[in-house]
This record gives sequence, structure tokens and C-alpha cells, in this order.
Amino acid sequence: MKQARKPNTIPLCSVRFYLLCGLLSFGFIALMARIVYLQIDESKALNLQADSRSIRTKDIVTYRGNITDRNGIELASSVPVKSVWIDMTQALKKSPLLDETEWNNLAVIAQKTPKEFKQWLTKRKNRQFVWVARHLDPQRANIVAKLKLPGVYLLDESRRYYPSAEISAHLVGFTDVDDNGQEGLEKSYNQWLTGQAGSEKVLLDLQRQVIEQQKITEAKTGLDLQLSIDSRIQAIAYKALKTAVLKHKAKAGALVMIDIETGEILSLVSQPSYNPNRLDLRRPELIRNRAFTDSFEPGSTAKPFTVTSALEAGIVEPHTNINTSPGRLKVGYKLITDGKNNGVLDVTGILQKSSNVGVAKLSLMMEDDEFLKAFYSVGFGVDTASGFPGESSGKFNIRPNWSKTEKAILAYGYGFTVTPVQLAQAYAILGSHGIKRPLSLIKLEQANEGERVINEKAARQVVNMMETVVKDGGTGQQASVKGYRIAGKTGTARKAFAGGYGDDYTVFFAGIAPVSDPKIAMVVFVDEPGSENYYGGQVAAPVFAKVAGDALRLLNVKPDHQIVPEQPVNIKKVARVEQGKLDNG
Repeated sequence: MKQARKPNTIPLCSVRFYLLCGLLSFGFIALMARIVYLQIDESKALNLQADSRSIRTKDIVTYRGNITDRNGIELASSVPVKSVWIDMTQALKKSPLLDETEWNNLAVIAQKTPKEFKQWLTKRKNRQFVWVARHLDPQRANIVAKLKLPGVYLLDESRRYYPSAEISAHLVGFTDVDDNGQEGLEKSYNQWLTGQAGSEKVLLDLQRQVIEQQKITEAKTGLDLQLSIDSRIQAIAYKALKTAVLKHKAKAGALVMIDIETGEILSLVSQPSYNPNRLDLRRPELIRNRAFTDSFEPGSTAKPFTVTSALEAGIVEPHTNINTSPGRLKVGYKLITDGKNNGVLDVTGILQKSSNVGVAKLSLMMEDDEFLKAFYSVGFGVDTASGFPGESSGKFNIRPNWSKTEKAILAYGYGFTVTPVQLAQAYAILGSHGIKRPLSLIKLEQANEGERVINEKAARQVVNMMETVVKDGGTGQQASVKGYRIAGKTGTARKAFAGGYGDDYTVFFAGIAPVSDPKIAMVVFVDEPGSENYYGGQVAAPVFAKVAGDALRLLNVKPDHQIVPEQPVNIKKVARVEQGKLDNG
């Protein structure tokens, strides 16, 4: 009987089985080894790569400090705005030709033609961050957001805004697109005003939308700056000066008003002006603050300091007579003349009539040190240390062994230069009866005591003498202010050029008010008036009267001049007189 045949079976442990198991095991071990390697040795690098694609450190927008006037009215503030930028790697990856209509719309935002915009972007194809437009208004920012272009993003920023525009432009200044001060007090106090940006870590999704954020450092807003100027007076001064410059077809002008009791500058304007909110108007010839940067020969406004030196030296008194006849004086090579023969004048009359011959004779009666004392004391030749950028110190360089001619010429305001701010400080010293206080563009909590630089008696006498300049017979009658006693001095000086003096003039009026208790000192300066009237008493004095009158009332300064009331008109008598004229044909 045959034995039954065993069925064919696959052996459980064949070579192929072991080979397959070996391969699978090797692959598994290799995979685990790779996982361990990546998780341990490469984890830091991989995490950094992942974070670079989804995690960003973002600046927290901070704002520059506000600038206000002494009453808290804003002169400069920061407002939130949007700026647009492109990640070129993302933009070209998703839209390599940049041919979509939306890109043409973005070209309009960038203020370029579509062709120019495409060429401009192509040159920057290797950059990851490219600014397209800064400080967009809300309407344009919304347009960019609606375009939804790949790689195009909006960024929060702040923009400086100047509510008073050109009225305070020369004093406040402006910032650049990155919020750094470029001119004026924005530049001087840039570090004070600048805030410290904060930072935060943000997690982005594929559409670069923030899905998680974590603050790293707090943002610190810049410190506020309160100026000494009064916006009300500033507006009045700006309008009055601009009107005069236009009326007299002048090249430029400046006005400075100082609080005599504190040294604070209450108003400072310059013409021509500009609107700091408009980038296209920030031209060099417009942004220069002429009150601080330009210096001129002061002309007759320097005569009170010659008289001050003579009084301090004890060689004259206010009523000492000086013979100015015949209205001319030859000193060395120079013939000094007056407009007319004033004959014998006392020292007060010399100022009232603005006699060149009179002050020249006074200067020659003094030793050099005696004569120059008042000029040095009030700070001519040295800047006022106001902290304003680009301030000029003028020129007051007296050479050794100078001639009598130079000395006589300097007595009536030629041969040296001053800025309007220097001249205003000098008159403020006279108004404070000889006390010199540092000028301040920042509101003071407490007035500086100052130092005495001129004898009190001499300063009071000069102020009283200058009051006659504004009265009948004086050269500055148009500077009078109803209800207030005004002391001042006109100045009209020919402009120097290479080789001598031309036919162009600079005119001044410098004054103090009120005389009984001086509160303000002001200088009005007009450069090259082109009208028929070109004297200081005709051009600058009316500006002084307008601004001083309004300022004194705004500051609640009590009138010190008794106004004689007009006699009531007798209507019947006037009627009889008029009738008589008619009857007499």
C-alpha cells in the first residue's frame, strides 16, 4: 500500500523571509535614527527655520512727544498712519511677471507709471523688504488692503502733524519720514521728543495673518515739550509781519518778542514762511529762521547803547547839550551826516532825532573800554545760548588800535552785525533796568534771577529817553500804542556789499512796553523794503504798534498812559459854523 504524499508548504524561516525582515528592520532603525538625529542634533536649526517662516519680531509703534505752546495748545503732534511695503521674494514667486491689473493700481499708490513701477521693482527683485509708499492717508491705505497682492503688506507708523502750519513753522521745525527732527526745536530736542519703540513676537499663518502675539518690551512714548510762545500772540505777529512784507514788497522779515521779567520768548516769526505739513514746500530759502540765523548791521537801533555807555561813564546826563551843527562831522576819512541840521541837542534829543553826529561825538568823548562796555554787556558778538540750531552770533570783532573813524561809525550801528534775537535781548536788558536773563524757548516754571550788566540808573534814563522817539518830533511816532507808554528806537541801515554800501536797506524798530513797568521787548526787522516808504519808522514801527497793542491786552497788562478824553462835540455850534461858511460864500 502506497504512503500518502505530503502537501507542499512554504517554510516558515526561508532565506527570503529573513532578508525581508532584515530590510524592514534596517529601514525602521534608519528611520528611527533619522528621527533621533533630527529631534536632538538638528532640532535647534529646524526650529529656527520653522520660526523664520511663521514667527516674526514686530516693532510696537510708539509716538513722538507733542509740542505745545505755553497755554497747552498743540503745535506738533503724531498721528497713526499706514505705510506699504513688498516682500519681493514672495511677490515674484506668486506673480513673476507683475502683469496683473492690481499691480498697476499699486503703481498709482507709488506715484509711478505701470512701466516705471515694474522696472523699479525688477531692480529690487533680490530684496525681501522694499518700501512702496510711506505715510498713506486712510483712503489710499484701504485701496492697498483691498488689492490683496501677494507679498504686499501694510505697516503701522506715525506721521508728524503741525496744526499751526506756517505760523510757527520756523520755530517748531519738522521731522523727516522716519520721525527724526530735521529743523527747529524738533531737531534741538529730538532725543527728548523721540519715543522708544517696543517689540512683540507674533505667529503668522500662511496668509501672514497674526494668530498669536507675545509682548517682549513695552513701547515708551516720547516726552512732551511745552514752549514759551503764546499761540495767540504768535498768530497776531505772523499776520502783521506778513502784511508789512507784502505791502512794502520786502525780501524778508522777522519779529521777536521777549517777556522782560522771565527771558521767555513769547513770539518769534519769520518771513517768508512755509507749511511744514507739505514736503514740497520745505525749500532751503523758506525754512531758514532769519531771526536766529541772519545778522545785519543794526543802524540807529544801536544808538541807545552808545548813550548807555556815556551815562555809565559819567561824561553826560540826559540833558547835557551836544552841538550837532551844521549836521555833519568829518572824522578821519569819513563824513558823518544827519538828515538835517538839528543844531544843539541834549542827549535825549540825540535819540529822539536819531542824530548820527550826536552819538559819534559821544563815542569820541569816551575811552575805548568805556564806549564798548554796554555793547559787550548786552551780548553783541555772542549767541544767546537759546539752543536753537544754526543760531548766528553776529560779528562784533574790534581790532586792536582801531581808528576814530571806526569808533564813530560803530556808535550809530555800522561796522558790526547782530541777529534780531540778539537785538531783542539787548532791549529786554534795558527794559529790565540792566538785568540780563537767559533767553528761553521753553516755558519756565520759575523766572531766572539774571545778573546785572548795566547800571540801573543809566538803563532807566535810556528807556525814558527812548520814550520821546515815539512822541511828537520823534522818528518812531507810528509805534505808539493807545493807552500805553512806549519806548523804542527806529533803525534804517544801508546793506553792505563787496566794496561799500548799495541802495538796499534793512529797517528795524526795537521797543519796550509799557515804560512804567516794562513787560515786553520786541524787535521788528524788514529786509529790503521795495516800496516808496523804506524807513524803520514807516515800515517796522506800525507792525510794532499792532502787535504790542494786542499782546499787552492779551497779557492783561494794565494801561499806564492816561488818555485825555475827547471833548463832546457841540452839534448846534458846528451847525452854526457850517451855516456861516455857507452864508459867506
